[in-house]
This record gives sequence, C-alpha cells and structure tokens, in this order.
Amino acid sequence: MSRRALLGAGAGLVLAGCAKGQESASPPPSPSPDPQAVLLAGLIAGKEKLVTLYQQAALSDAKLAPALQPFQQRHLAHLAALRRHLPKPGSPAATPTPVVDPEVTVEALKEAERAAAASRPGQALAAVPVVAQLVASIGACEAVHAQALGRFK
Repeated sequence: MSRRALLGAGAGLVLAGCAKGQESASPPPSPSPDPQAVLLAGLIAGKEKLVTLYQQAALSDAKLAPALQPFQQRHLAHLAALRRHLPKPGSPAATPTPVVDPEVTVEALKEAERAAAASRPGQALAAVPVVAQLVASIGACEAVHAQALGRFK
C-alpha cells in the first residue's frame, strides 16, 4: 500500500471521527415518558372523573347524597393509593378536574363504574406487579359499586 493511500485512509477516519463527535454534541433526544407514569396518570384522571360524577350526582339529588358518599370515599382512597405510586421526578402534570354533565343519574354512575371495571384487566397487564395488584383491587371495587348501584331506584 502506498504512503498516499495510507494517509488518505487515515484522514478519512479522522474526518469520520470528527463528524461523529459533532453529532454527539447536539442535544440528546428527549426521553420517552415512563410507561408506568403514563398509565398511572390515566388511572388518576379516570378516578378524578368518577369522583366528580359522584359529587355532581349528590348535588343533583340531595336525598341520595348520603348513600353515595361511601362510594365517593372509596374512589378518593383509590386516588390516594394511585398517587403514592406515581414517580415524583418527571411525573406527568396534574390533570385538570374533568367537566361532566351536572345532571348525573344513578344509571350514569352505574355505567361509569362498569366501564371503569371493564378497563382494569388490560391496565393491570401493562402495570408493574405492585400497581397491577392495586389496579385489580380497584377494578373489583368498581364492579361491586356497579352492582350495588343497581339497588338504588
């Protein structure tokens, strides 16, 4: 191999190394959000919506409000438990309070509980074990709520 060929190959390697060094000087791509944090944020948003539904149902029917309070209290307990699992650094921003229909019926509550309970198995599959157990427990509670609300007329 000639000296020119050797020098040319060496210069090519140096230039490639410089170009690679410049690429690494650019800002790193933003990390994708933590899937568990995203899952928990969605669960929390859903729970906040259920709490709001119960609040609005109680405002719509003052006679029914005392009977609905234990349901709402359990949802608040679920919210607290979910929030304890949400990672602190880089966690998603707090979700705004959802706006729902001010005339919430018991049938609407029952349907919301059913829908929430039905979504829990898929969410549990996507969760780490400790959160999956919590999600499964929450789903069981929501299923019982849906059944119990059937007694209200």
